[in-house]
Amino acid sequence: EMVIRDWSSDVCSSDLSTFSSNAQGFKVKAKGEKSFTFEDKGGRNQATFFSRTILEDITGISNDIKGSVSFDVENVAKTLKGKISVSVKSIKTGISMRDEHLAGTDWLNSEKYPDITFEIKKVNKVVESKDNKLTLNLTADFTLKGVTKSITTDFTLVYLDENEQTKMRAPGDLLNVRGKFSIKLSDFNIKSKVIPSKVSDDIDIEVNVVGNSN
Repeated sequence: EMVIRDWSSDVCSSDLSTFSSNAQGFKVKAKGEKSFTFEDKGGRNQATFFSRTILEDITGISNDIKGSVSFDVENVAKTLKGKISVSVKSIKTGISMRDEHLAGTDWLNSEKYPDITFEIKKVNKVVESKDNKLTLNLTADFTLKGVTKSITTDFTLVYLDENEQTKMRAPGDLLNVRGKFSIKLSDFNIKSKVIPSKVSDDIDIEVNVVGNSN
């Protein structure tokens, strides 16, 4: 069973009973169902993969992120759904030969499994609630190299009403989605003689994306 590390130590947890009736959603100008798309042609959205070993630390970064989320603005916790995908070939580690190996058949096999996906399945609870910011503990399906595992972790959503400053990024209201979690490569049938000496079996993943409303 995959072990998910506790990344919530920097999040202020509160008893849900202390929240107001609007604690499940945002207090913003928008009403009803909203959908946000994460394709940013400027490459500012980012997914980062960290491998840390005694011999070598590796950081992989991708700016090729696609997907969308939707929810009822006033009841995000019960209506949130969405999926984000990262292109395997887009992951860059700073060494081109290593990038080729990463995408090859011995590792992530991008030809057969071109995308890594994260699909929200349910929200378990509200960890923190502010007018335009929600931190949610959620369960999602994470798929890598054709294998899907269920993970539970915290993600923070910040809602920005459209204004002159947000228009410089993209038209419409904006939504920032940020989260951290970890996986084990062995859970996804990824094995190599360099694990765990040069590549860690434990991979930490960070996602920081901004989407705009349709």
